[in-house]
Amino acid sequence: MNLTMIEAAAARMAGHIRRTPLLNAPLLDKAVGRRVFVKAECLQLTGSFKARGGWSAVSALDPEARARGVIAFSSGNHAQGVAYAAAQHGAPCVILMPADAPQVKIGNTRAYGAEVVLYDRRTEDRDAIGARLSADRGLTLIKPFDDAQVIAGQGTVGLELAEQAAEAGIARAPVITCCGGGGLASGIALALAARAPGLQVRTAEPAGFDDMARSLASGRRERNPTTAGSICDAILTPSPGELTFPILQRLAGPGAVVTDDEALRAMALAFTHLRIVLEPGGAVALAAALFGENLPDTVIAVATGGNVAPATFARALERFA
Repeated sequence: MNLTMIEAAAARMAGHIRRTPLLNAPLLDKAVGRRVFVKAECLQLTGSFKARGGWSAVSALDPEARARGVIAFSSGNHAQGVAYAAAQHGAPCVILMPADAPQVKIGNTRAYGAEVVLYDRRTEDRDAIGARLSADRGLTLIKPFDDAQVIAGQGTVGLELAEQAAEAGIARAPVITCCGGGGLASGIALALAARAPGLQVRTAEPAGFDDMARSLASGRRERNPTTAGSICDAILTPSPGELTFPILQRLAGPGAVVTDDEALRAMALAFTHLRIVLEPGGAVALAAALFGENLPDTVIAVATGGNVAPATFARALERFA
């Protein structure tokens, strides 16, 4: 993985993926006592940054493999990103999704043209199901984070951030990024190390699912005891990726951990002050930027996704708006 791959992914995305804004709200800054800038990937196509990695991976396939089709595992955002990219490239697409994934994400994935195969994440082995489908149909697996082309696609967020931070006069700041397996965080870290070394990635995760934070602290890949039990479904992964962890071990600062209530509160504040809609997993970095301790006067948070169930969004607004 290197900057050249990220730049190549950016070139393939040109005209197909949105350049998302870097937002700031003075009243929010005043409320929390620091300047908080928000990279609004919730405004990306398909509602999350995953459209970048999906496009990068599908567009990098050779034509024969793309014609046979692709397969992906996802609770929703990676599913939509790959499904969208596959549809735009005319490639067949199968997505394995847990049956308890938010209905809005299952419905949107089907709307993009993918064949959705549901499984019980507690009793069924998605890898076995995926291996069977891949073998039967000749499909190429696009992993959600441990895939070089996916990481390269997510790294284009970092290219944009380097330019936008410079335009805003930000030379030094932590860039707090929601983290599951680490694809986005590692891609951004690689891009920033080359283009804006004063900006350092810090990961943010839900309490009880902080495998990356624990791994960065211990120096080895730690595992979560379960992948269910938080409202932040988009970033509940078993452990850091084999490709992503060494990158973050080298380039990232210490990881942050937030509660589900803090994620919901961040969702409400994002809507009130920035007028953007976030899902819980997509609000974790903002929660860390708003409520974290020992942070500098200026912080950047990546708001990674906005594919939220209406009832969950209403819950956030009713409790904290």
